[in-house]
Amino acid sequence: MTGDVIPREQAIANARAVLDRARVRIARDRAAGRLSPEHDLICRRLEREQARREQAAHRAAA
Repeated sequence: MTGDVIPREQAIANARAVLDRARVRIARDRAAGRLSPEHDLICRRLEREQARREQAAHRAAA
């Protein structure tokens, strides 16, 4: 198979752009009250987990 190969850096940049757009859309929906209570709880749980990971990374770097 011969096809176009996307450089790793470009693939990561593309994935981050998609994730950023999704986060903006979720934030907009949440602010407008369009998220169901279940989805809002999922978002809050994921945000707490991310904050804990970031804090652990900062502690490890110190």
